[in-house]
Amino acid sequence: MPGSNARMLEKARGLDCDVVALDLEDAVTPEAKEQARRAVCAAVAAREFGRKEVAVRVNALSSVFGHADLEAVAKAGPDAIILPKVSGAADAGAAHRVLPSSIALWAMIETPRAIFHLDAIASAGVSCLILGANDLTKEMRASEIPGRENLWAAMSLIVMQARAHGIDAIDGTFNAIHDGQGFAASCAQGRAFGFDGKTLIHPGQIEAANRIFAPSAEQLQDARRILAGFSQNPDKSVLALEGRMVERLHAEEASRLLALAEAIARR
Repeated sequence: MPGSNARMLEKARGLDCDVVALDLEDAVTPEAKEQARRAVCAAVAAREFGRKEVAVRVNALSSVFGHADLEAVAKAGPDAIILPKVSGAADAGAAHRVLPSSIALWAMIETPRAIFHLDAIASAGVSCLILGANDLTKEMRASEIPGRENLWAAMSLIVMQARAHGIDAIDGTFNAIHDGQGFAASCAQGRAFGFDGKTLIHPGQIEAANRIFAPSAEQLQDARRILAGFSQNPDKSVLALEGRMVERLHAEEASRLLALAEAIARR
């Protein structure tokens, strides 16, 4: 949500999303930056968004607004700071010197340099890696294509680094607001790559993202069957289940899906 738009900040209170991301960067014009910072800090400090997590995307630390954003927003106390244009561990370190330990740091991966420093970034105390697809495509001098084939390497590396470091990975935005079919396909692709969720740019995208990234009824039924099979055969590491081989690793994934479904139900 643009931090400079009071109407959208108000609307965000009632949206069925997991995280409200209040933006001080690309969605705010330079002349509105300071006003947006004041409005966002006031909204965050007032705890206006209920049980949703609240994250604030500050301007890049290399910009004239970045450090002032970081200091002001840290005092307001959001759940997370989204740091754009992260290129290495030093960027994360500079943010951590300002942020209290209670505020998580999420890093946007949107340059080729960041891709080649993913391990250092993921090791620098961030709790989430976010694909900044638009900026990365521009920095690559690439073109936006429907299947995102030119981003597959970056997408896989982001997910693998997140898994290696035990943190979350969030897929990038889908720009065509009124293309519901294309958005659903992008969500399905992101989930297939292993992303935990997706950044959204319009409230109309929330329902599909919630549905596609959540475990389906069929997946949950299958997870229960897998766990039941191993419960009935505790001494086995491999089972034949309904014509397919399942291993203990499938039981671990089944447990994760059921736990995720329970967390969604409590939200």
